[in-house]
Amino acid sequence: MPTLSELVARHTTCDPADLEWMHSLVSDWQLLADLSFADLILWIPLRDESAWVAVAQMRPTTGPTVYHDDVVGSIVAAGERPLIDTAWRERRICREGDPDWSSGVPVREETIPVRRDDHFVAVIQRSTNLSSARTPSRLELTYLQSASDLAQMVAEGRFPFPDEGPILVRSPRVGDGLLRLDRAGRVTYASPNALSAYRRLGLNADLVGSELGKTTAALCYTGEPINEDLMLVASGRAPRETEVEAGANVVQLRAIPLIVGGGRIGALVLIRDVTELRRRERELLTKDATIREIHHRVKNNLQTVAALLRLQARRLRVPEGREALEEAVRRVGSIAIVHETLSHTPEEIVDFDDIADRVIAMTGEVSAANVMPRRVGSFGMLPAMIATPVAMVLTELLQNAVQHGFAYGSGTIKVIVSRTEERLDLVVADDGQGLPEGFDLEASTSLGLQIVRTLVVGELSGRLAVRPREGGGTEVSLTIPVQPA
Repeated sequence: MPTLSELVARHTTCDPADLEWMHSLVSDWQLLADLSFADLILWIPLRDESAWVAVAQMRPTTGPTVYHDDVVGSIVAAGERPLIDTAWRERRICREGDPDWSSGVPVREETIPVRRDDHFVAVIQRSTNLSSARTPSRLELTYLQSASDLAQMVAEGRFPFPDEGPILVRSPRVGDGLLRLDRAGRVTYASPNALSAYRRLGLNADLVGSELGKTTAALCYTGEPINEDLMLVASGRAPRETEVEAGANVVQLRAIPLIVGGGRIGALVLIRDVTELRRRERELLTKDATIREIHHRVKNNLQTVAALLRLQARRLRVPEGREALEEAVRRVGSIAIVHETLSHTPEEIVDFDDIADRVIAMTGEVSAANVMPRRVGSFGMLPAMIATPVAMVLTELLQNAVQHGFAYGSGTIKVIVSRTEERLDLVVADDGQGLPEGFDLEASTSLGLQIVRTLVVGELSGRLAVRPREGGGTEVSLTIPVQPA
């Protein structure tokens, strides 16, 4: 399905500011759909205004839908939807006409012109399914009156609010809880969910008739200065969001000032009890901190082990034993680098480029040969369960290239990386002495190559190949399947 931006670019000459206004409207018009108990379709005229194209659609969560199929991308000629033409031409909300029965159920159609600054950019078609119509309750009457005020604000260019910023996915919705305030900030209606949320904050009196700002401030008063955002939101004077905390309970508030005919007539305050959500977030933060601390301690322990091995290597007089311990130090060090990186990240995903560069630098520093490996390409983000073995594999391949390819000579080593969403391709190529005659990877007794083969093939389910490099030297290539980060 084409996006709003694609449809606008394809069919109209809207400027970027008009497009951004429509994006802001569509990001928050679930509010209007729920208050109206109606489907919303956003229509914009074609370049020559000979037809209309539907660029966005929203269904209500508070009532039955009219359109079970998507209509985005549909084009209707001018004159086929008279109410759309009238709203656009006369710049007013149109509610004339009897219910439409063409779909088998009665549908009431209304249209709302969408204004930005001094001009109009689109028309909203509001379609209400009347098949379940009944005597409306006070809640429904409040919803409908609020929807009418909000629609008038759209027609006057006062909604969405240009300075409010993007609405969060977890912002309160109409069904979470709704308060209607008058011009003075007093509650004229409180939905059952909204009243329950305030009861959890400790309210014992009646909420209707109270001044919401003072009432809310009294419930969460802790002796500290009152948050300015709290008073602005709770009084309905500014389109903002805030949270109220009393004891162990947390309630989220979002204010929508109602400005009709140039004056503020009141406000809507959406309310959501987020106590359980915040408790889980705190648990996750604690868990993340614990995991990072574990990685930090593992890194410290590995560095201690590496230091002990290094001390032992210095005391040995047997060159083979000293060399074996130094290799163990490098292997432990590569694992410690991964844990150090994980100790600074909130998730078990790391930017492996930094780890690879540190491993490469470590190889060059400890090499007796005049060799400085360099990286070409990017590893990207890798999960910890892949990053640790890949770090060890890279360490072994680089060490093998330095130790067996150059000895005490000089040369170059390239680490060439190619990354897609599904796999990681890595090539370590050198221009050193090359492979010995009759080399067979499967029959090799090299501990480093055995480690590489075990990690790549056995643990990571990848493929490994070692072959002579064209022009001299050795080339080791491996392919590892990875999940998108």
